[in-house]
Amino acid sequence: MGKKSSQGGLVYSTEVGRTCPGCGQAIAACCCRDDATIPEGDGVVRVSLETKGRKGKGVTLITGVPLAAADLKTLAKTLKQRCGVGGAVKDGVIEIQGDHRDLLASLLSERGFKVKKAGG
Repeated sequence: MGKKSSQGGLVYSTEVGRTCPGCGQAIAACCCRDDATIPEGDGVVRVSLETKGRKGKGVTLITGVPLAAADLKTLAKTLKQRCGVGGAVKDGVIEIQGDHRDLLASLLSERGFKVKKAGG
C-alpha cells in the first residue's frame, strides 16, 4: 500500500519505495525530472533584444546555450551581476533586463561560446 500526500500524489510505495510525484515511477526510474540533459541545438548562442509584450521595456534574450538547467542558472546569475541588472531563466532562455547585447556577447564569447547577435 502507498501513502498519499496532501496534494494527492503517491509519494511512497511498499513495492518500489520512494516514487516521483510527477510521473508516479520509482525515483531511480523517474523520467520527468531529467534536468541534467543538455538541450540540442546548432551550437550557436543567440543574443537578441525583445520589447513585445513588455510595455516598451527592452529585455535581452540569450537562447541556444548548451548547458544543463543548473549550470544555466549559474551562468544567468553571473551575467546579471556583470550587467548590474535583474533577469530570469525561463524555458532554457536567459532574460536580462535592459539592452546589454554588446556586453553579453563579449562575455559569452570569452567563455568559449560561439555567439551571434540576432534581430535588428
